[in-house]
Amino acid sequence: MENYAKIAATSKSRVVIIGGGFAGIELAKSLREADVQVVLIDKENYHTFQPLLYQVATAGVEADSIIHPFRKIFKHQQNFYFRLAEVVHVDTENRFVETSIGLIKYDYLVIATGATTNFFGNKQMEKNAISIKSLDDALELRNTILYNFEKALQLNDKEQLNSLMDYVIVGGGPTGVEVAGALCELRNHVFPKDYKELDFREMDIYLIQSGPQLLKGMSDEAGQKAQEYLERFGVKVWLNRRVKTYDGYTVTLDTGETLVTRTLIWAAGVTGAPVHGIRPDSVLKGNQLQVDVYNRVAGYENVFAIGDIAAMITEEYPLGLPMLAQPALQQGELLGQNLKRLMAGKPMQPFEYNDKGSMATVGRNRAVADLKLFKKEIKTQGFIAWLIWMFIHLISVVGFRNRLVVLVNWGWNYFTYDTGNRLIMGKKHVNVPVKETITEKTME
Repeated sequence: MENYAKIAATSKSRVVIIGGGFAGIELAKSLREADVQVVLIDKENYHTFQPLLYQVATAGVEADSIIHPFRKIFKHQQNFYFRLAEVVHVDTENRFVETSIGLIKYDYLVIATGATTNFFGNKQMEKNAISIKSLDDALELRNTILYNFEKALQLNDKEQLNSLMDYVIVGGGPTGVEVAGALCELRNHVFPKDYKELDFREMDIYLIQSGPQLLKGMSDEAGQKAQEYLERFGVKVWLNRRVKTYDGYTVTLDTGETLVTRTLIWAAGVTGAPVHGIRPDSVLKGNQLQVDVYNRVAGYENVFAIGDIAAMITEEYPLGLPMLAQPALQQGELLGQNLKRLMAGKPMQPFEYNDKGSMATVGRNRAVADLKLFKKEIKTQGFIAWLIWMFIHLISVVGFRNRLVVLVNWGWNYFTYDTGNRLIMGKKHVNVPVKETITEKTME
């Protein structure tokens, strides 16, 4: 007898959504008034506001202020059901999803699994580096940063000391730029108060970018201004270099240059996270699923993909839409409308991306923004861009309480030059344990 997950029986069409990121929750909301049963499957019971993960990693905001339970988000949506489970396989022929809690039948399947960190096949890097793609990653990085300084207090050996105090960030996109800026603020305003015995002039922060400028995908002005801000803050920006190897202690670049660090932060790319069971010819390079202008997966009539996992190739976007929140939100909303049209026997509407621009913050009072308003491009940097960045991110956080907590944290940090979440709780990433031969300091 087949083991089916326990979900309320229904005569209505069932829409199963795999993944509760921006795209998945927007689709579920779009189906609020539809005569369907909506089942969301996710391995966590909460939605994560990923753009602020770096602030959790650098002790700027509390972890629980950027997550929100699915059941709370949809508590008033009567046709919504959530199941905490991991998807093992999809059977598109018999129309069911095999999960860790049993089989779930579907009439329409929507894959919104997003993306995961791309180490480009480098197993050594995957083992030794820390990424920032999930809440667990962010907490692990925060714990590691704080633990490093606690260990540094016990050392006299200069090289070992530098290995704990220096940081290498790989990837000059928004995540890499924002992490570098946040670490600078900690170095300049917070850590010297916490660790008075350490000389923070010895703390080096490196940002390694493989291309000729930062923030690829944004304007040249934004990339150049971000680099100028970072270098003014004390970040060592190295362009046109690739990290070749990292053994947990020594970083080797393709130029032959080497750096010593216990902590390499990997922000160099992402890859799609497809589910097993989708035909191989529908999966493109980068593990994204090929979709048409209706977000229908190539080769299927009732299987769709939205968000980062979906590769919608168009004349305007020959490499697919950018893997950002805005395309995911817009695809989720339109697909909800299209599913209702499909079930009513009406033609679906093609997706057209409304590009509202991109932003990145570099630090206190410093950000860059390429905005598109009323078909006009607006480029701004500095304090105004920083205010815009904060406003957009604040209103995008899910839940009133979360918005309030984030706002209070930001206000406190701004006026006191302090971050209140410097706690080592849970997992940390420890590379190359301190050798027993290293002389440790003693309290005098």
